[in-house]
Amino acid sequence: MHKLLAHPAAPGVLYQQNHVGVYRSDDYGDSWKRIDKGLPYDFGFGLALNGNDPDACYVVPLEPKDYSFRATDGAIRVYRSEKGGRGWRAMTKGLPQEHAYVSVLRQAMASDACDPCGVYFGTGGGQVFASADEGASWVAAAEYLPPVYSVSAAVV
Repeated sequence: MHKLLAHPAAPGVLYQQNHVGVYRSDDYGDSWKRIDKGLPYDFGFGLALNGNDPDACYVVPLEPKDYSFRATDGAIRVYRSEKGGRGWRAMTKGLPQEHAYVSVLRQAMASDACDPCGVYFGTGGGQVFASADEGASWVAAAEYLPPVYSVSAAVV
């Protein structure tokens, strides 16, 4: 398992990302439903939840070919689940769409408790991206860092 998160406002709702997919549980983990249909790859590390919407999670699928574990075809795409994982929408506005062969590691994606939800992730290429509008648009919050292994969000 790469990442497991409990939804902060929906008791029993859990999400996980691992080597073979993205999963959701509505019963505290007693049973799991695979929800990655529609993603370009079922592999990835990062996972974040929208605290205002138990049916929304965010992932960055990574190409597992030859253990490269990087964003597909040089474009960074954050995917937001729709309707509890019954569909996915690519959220790319403001993200590099060329020559961005980067990874997003296990602890390098987070969300905040604001409304609308903020989503953040760091890359192995030393960038941190932020969205203040539930992933609809992104800005580079930091660049030229060493590889980003962990990102946390807090409201101060």
